[in-house]
Amino acid sequence: MPRRAAAPTLPTIGDVARRAGVSTATVSRVVNLPGGVRPELRHRVEAAVVQLGYVPHAGARTLKSRRTGTIGAIFPTIDNAIFAKAIDALQRRLAEADHQLLIATNDYSPLTEEGQALNLLARGADALLLCGIGQRPTLLARLKARAVPVVHVMSWPPPPGLACVGFDNARAMAQVVRYLLDLGHRRIAMLAGVTHDNDRATARLAGVRDALAAAGLKLPAACVAERRYGLAAAREGLQHLMRAPTPPTAVICGNDVLAFGALLEAQRLGIEVPRELSIVGFDDLELASHLQPALTTVHVPADAMWRAAAEQVLAMLRGGEAPPDVEVEVSLVVRGSTAPPASSRGRR
Repeated sequence: MPRRAAAPTLPTIGDVARRAGVSTATVSRVVNLPGGVRPELRHRVEAAVVQLGYVPHAGARTLKSRRTGTIGAIFPTIDNAIFAKAIDALQRRLAEADHQLLIATNDYSPLTEEGQALNLLARGADALLLCGIGQRPTLLARLKARAVPVVHVMSWPPPPGLACVGFDNARAMAQVVRYLLDLGHRRIAMLAGVTHDNDRATARLAGVRDALAAAGLKLPAACVAERRYGLAAAREGLQHLMRAPTPPTAVICGNDVLAFGALLEAQRLGIEVPRELSIVGFDDLELASHLQPALTTVHVPADAMWRAAAEQVLAMLRGGEAPPDVEVEVSLVVRGSTAPPASSRGRR
C-alpha cells in the first residue's frame, strides 16, 4: 500500500525566533504587545512571521490568560437586515480590540437560546451578547453562577441585575400612535410580530395599546394580527385586518419586514397608500426609504447600539467598575406612506 503523505510541519515560535535572530520572548512580545518592542526588532520578527507563515497558537494564549478572545452573540435570526447590521457593527468593533465574534441563532426560542449559549461557553466564549431580556431564568442563573459577562441588547429599561444597551420599545410605539392620532386617525390596527417568547414584540404591542387607551380608544382583538417576520405572513396579516367590518385607516407594523409585506399586499388589493391606508414600520431598514411610497418608520441606530454593546462587554472583560447601561434614542421618520385619513369613511 502507498504510504500516506506526512502532514506538513507547522512553524513554531522557536522557528520564528531563529529566523529573526531574537529570543522566543521577543517573538511573543511582538505577537501580543507589538507597541512594547523596538521598531527594528519588531520589523525583523514580523518579516520572519510572514516568511514562515507562522500563526500563534490560540490554545497557548488561552492557557496563559484563561481567555480565548472570543465573544458569543445569539440572534433570533440572520434572515433580517437589522441583525445583519448588528453582526457587522459587532464584528468591526470587536476586531479592533483583537476579539473574535462567534454567532448563533435561536429562531425566537428561549429554550434554543439556552442551548446555544451553553454551546458557545463550552467552546470558550469569554462573554455573551443576547437580544432582549426574555431569557429563561435557568440560563440567567447559570450565567450568573459562572460570572459570565453578559450584555442584553435592544430592550429598555434594564431589569435589576442585567446589563442593557437598548431602547424603550413601548415608548417608541407610543410616539407612532400619537403621530397617527394627530393626523386624525382613529381606526388604528397593529400588524405585530409574534409576542410569545419575544419581549420586544410584546412591548411594542403594549405600547400601541396603552397609547390608544390614553386617548380614550381601544385596540380590539380584531384589530391585532400577530405574524412571523416574513413577507408572506405579513401579506396574509394585512388581508386579515382589512377584512374587518370597519377596516382600519392606519396599520402600525412591528418591524419593517412586516410593513414591506403590508405595502405589497395593499397594492395587490388595490388599496391606495397613504390616501386610503397609512402604514408605519419599525427599524428604518435601507429599503424603507427606496419604496414607493417611501415608508414612515421608527429609526433604530443599529450600528451605534451594537457598537455600544461591544464597548460594554469589552469593559466588563477588562474588569474594574461595572460600565453604565446605555439607553439608545430612536426617532420617528415620516415619509410618504402616511397621511391624514380620507374624508370618506366608505370602503369597498
